[in-house]
Amino acid sequence: MSSNLKALSEHGVSIWLDDLSRNRLESGDLARLIESSYVTGVTTNPTIFANAIAGSDSYASAVSELGAGGASADEAIEALTTADVAAAARLFRPVFDSTNGDDGRVSIEVAPPLAHDAEGTAAAARTLWERVGEPNAMIKIPATEAGLRAISETIAAGISVNVTLVFSLTRYRHVVEAFLQGLEKARAAGHDLNRIRSVASIFVSRVDSEIDGRLDALDDPAAASLKGQAGIANCVLAHEIHSQLFTSERFRVLELAGAKPQRLLWASTGVKNPEYADTMYVSGLVADNTVNTMPEPTMAAFADHGEVTTEISADDYRAADEVFDRLARLGIDYAEVMTVLETQGLEKFDVSWAELQDTIRTALDQS
Repeated sequence: MSSNLKALSEHGVSIWLDDLSRNRLESGDLARLIESSYVTGVTTNPTIFANAIAGSDSYASAVSELGAGGASADEAIEALTTADVAAAARLFRPVFDSTNGDDGRVSIEVAPPLAHDAEGTAAAARTLWERVGEPNAMIKIPATEAGLRAISETIAAGISVNVTLVFSLTRYRHVVEAFLQGLEKARAAGHDLNRIRSVASIFVSRVDSEIDGRLDALDDPAAASLKGQAGIANCVLAHEIHSQLFTSERFRVLELAGAKPQRLLWASTGVKNPEYADTMYVSGLVADNTVNTMPEPTMAAFADHGEVTTEISADDYRAADEVFDRLARLGIDYAEVMTVLETQGLEKFDVSWAELQDTIRTALDQS
């Protein structure tokens, strides 16, 4: 067992794997990661399932059965992905029970075409929750304007939510507001707040990729010195907001009724620039009661040579503010960058979803 991953876990960081496939489940690989790598949860998305289904024969018999039953591509996708998530949730059930529901979570995302349809997203979330049928599932909903309304309604229905594609600090504040409104509605409806959990997935590496490209275009030494700093700085400031909003009197009332704070989850933590340390988005984001969801190469890199040297502190808040002040002085428009990133994120999931549909249609036709 890795002492580096153990140290990360002991500092209050929950390690979730950003990947799932039927092969991982059937081969025992996921069980091994739970036992040996301190993995306490799993996140999925359309890209992950597209890669899993296209790259494996593990789904062939299930696809054949679905085809014989006349299932459409979308019906087959829902059947295959919810089955995998339910199986993973059962595997994580001991973790879920031992952590009082904080960990042992497995996330599944609503279909990307619903990103701007609040009612459709909320309905899809209820369907996925019922289809998976395990209490440690989490439904992923993107933090679009429509998504915020769906998040509130889904939490209000007593369903745990992983809020995904969060980039800007303003949007993060809106995410927390949607979460709190949902809890207030859930309490009014008589739901047990202690059973509801949520994470807000703040994306990291994509922020650096977008801003670094703009800094390179400036051809300025002052710009070069800021490369690779914005992603972590953005997360640090989200941590500051979290520390403020979840010590408020409003949340205290909900906490007395059994509510748990929405946790920060660091997403997109695989390093995209080979010039950067491959563990920077793990070592740089150590904070108690947070989640870091990692692709397996990042997890393996941290297990091999990652270090836990410091935790996020108030001093880091001030330093992060300075990073964005310097970026603003160079003409980097924070709000515009974050809008671009959200748009790109939704487009990538749309492309993956279309690829997944095509893969399943082909498999169904051949079955």
